[in-house]
Amino acid sequence: MISKSVSRIGLVAALSATLLPLLSGAAVYSNGSKTSAFDVTLKIIADCTIAATPLDFGQSQGVLASNVSVNTSLAVTCTNTTPYNIGLNAGTVAGSTTSARLMAGTTAGNTSTTVAFNLYQAAGTTNWGNVQGTDTKSSTGTGTVQTHTVYGVVPAQATPQPDTYKSTITATVYF
Repeated sequence: MISKSVSRIGLVAALSATLLPLLSGAAVYSNGSKTSAFDVTLKIIADCTIAATPLDFGQSQGVLASNVSVNTSLAVTCTNTTPYNIGLNAGTVAGSTTSARLMAGTTAGNTSTTVAFNLYQAAGTTNWGNVQGTDTKSSTGTGTVQTHTVYGVVPAQATPQPDTYKSTITATVYF
């Protein structure tokens, strides 16, 4: 009985070794082999991305008797060793400059009323503009996200009528 079981196991193993390559579609050759190598390549070019988070001076601001200071961040990702500059434009309100930005009222009939504000590279010190080599912020890419803080200040000023005031700033990464 044991020898019949061993014989059957041997027969199944022999048939499997013979039939398996035929059933799987893989042929087995024994006439030799040759090889060839091929390159796998990827070219990394200098590149950057930038993402901005909104800057909100508050939703319940009253009289503008003192500075209102808040900050936000820019997330910049540049390829490793790529030098870059970040610029912030003057915004979308007529009369704005990068050194004297304005937000305008958003209610119909009040769009000519403005609130002054500005954006800085460091808390209240270095103006953040959009002229490379003059008032942009420079850095070098690491291949990972680098966070840059934007410091915003609404200075004390005559308080305009109640409304929501807004400007849209475009952040640009130059590389």
